[in-house]
Amino acid sequence: MYSKFWKELSNDYEKLFETEIGYDVIIYAGEEQNVKEIYAHSNILCIRSQYFRSAFSNNWAEKKDGKFIFRKPNISPKLFNIILRFIYCGNIDLKNLQGLEVLNLLIAVDELNIHSLISYIQEFLIEHRTEFLYQNPTGILEIVYQHESFTDLWKFCLEKICEEPKILFDSDKFINLKAPLLELLLKRDDLNVDEIEIWENLIKWGISQQNIIINDPTKWTKEDIIKIEKELCQFIPLIRFYDIKPEDFFYKVYCYKEILPKDLIHDLLEFYIVPNIKPKTNLTPSRDPDLKDSTLIKSSHISLFASWIDKKGSSHYNKKNIPYEFKLLYRSSRDGNGTDSFHENCDNKGPTIWVAKIKDSIQLIGGYNPLDWNGNTWKTTADSFIFNFTNGKSISTAELGYVNNTRYAVYCDDVYGPTMGNLQCNNNNWSYYGVGGCYHPKLGIPTGFTVEEYEVFQVIKKTN
Repeated sequence: MYSKFWKELSNDYEKLFETEIGYDVIIYAGEEQNVKEIYAHSNILCIRSQYFRSAFSNNWAEKKDGKFIFRKPNISPKLFNIILRFIYCGNIDLKNLQGLEVLNLLIAVDELNIHSLISYIQEFLIEHRTEFLYQNPTGILEIVYQHESFTDLWKFCLEKICEEPKILFDSDKFINLKAPLLELLLKRDDLNVDEIEIWENLIKWGISQQNIIINDPTKWTKEDIIKIEKELCQFIPLIRFYDIKPEDFFYKVYCYKEILPKDLIHDLLEFYIVPNIKPKTNLTPSRDPDLKDSTLIKSSHISLFASWIDKKGSSHYNKKNIPYEFKLLYRSSRDGNGTDSFHENCDNKGPTIWVAKIKDSIQLIGGYNPLDWNGNTWKTTADSFIFNFTNGKSISTAELGYVNNTRYAVYCDDVYGPTMGNLQCNNNNWSYYGVGGCYHPKLGIPTGFTVEEYEVFQVIKKTN
């Protein structure tokens, strides 16, 4: 009975809003050719909005011919009508709005202090309109950062950009990013991109801030060097230089030695040249703390593995909803490269993912074994797969092959390391041949190769 009367009351207030009977407020919404007069009732606005309550109680609202006058050029008539309909009857429909329209509505709602809507609109944006961030990531980050009440949206934007940094770095507006926001991002441990790319984008940003036309540091004037050094000095400590590969350091970092602290250059040269030397500089931890134990993969690989395990699309899971924990059981360089060490650490642990780096390349290969590694036999399963990353750091280069001949899905033996169908490790002699057609399709893995490092992760189903 109560719900029936409530609906009746809501409908009556909606009719009052639509018929505009007895209005005493005129709102001029929009600007220039898009201005529209909207009529409302001061008592209802006062009850439902802190903004209007302050306006009426402090008498700062303009009044003309007995009507209160409000001019809101920054809020379109379409959005103001949506807000007023909510104020009058508690109804709001966002499904016909584009992402940027929803964001503008959120900004308007925040300005009018309608607190009950702020969380609702943020949740709708995050769940249904994530494309808005791709359209202007720099501008949207700045807008959200300026509104203290947009806490959920701010967290989402940061996490989304850290998960997919190309959203920001590949934007032609990246160079317009304000320094405080860039600093916030560079401090993040979960920024999912190679450190050298972060460095290259920082250089691009710094050059743009100083309007330096020449990108080649060997052709910079002394004045150019001083400008760039001053612009980037606060960001240099945020770059994880020791995570940059030696060849990238030589060709892409060392050429900028004039803008880097001399002691840092000295320590980095020593680190890259002298065997087994430990860094002298105080280190910021490597990014991607979720996989701080792995030297081969990042959380983006884990999301992909989880999607493959459940036989879903490659982007089915992301960092926030992975239903598995991946626990490092074995690393060849740490635990010993012999097959006895492999079995000692990995037998009787249930499902595992193993990943191997091919020597003298950036290629990663591996596989998923949903069974144990103990025994002395071929094992049958329909759920295993092998994979290949042509560029190990980039998941976009992934190739996947699910088991085709289930009889030869997994092989276990004391002298064999991780062996699956035609991808075999016999006494650490690696090869890709043997029983044909075990996995489909045939992947771009060399016939014979040497593995520089490999890791095995236990796959544990999370419990809610």
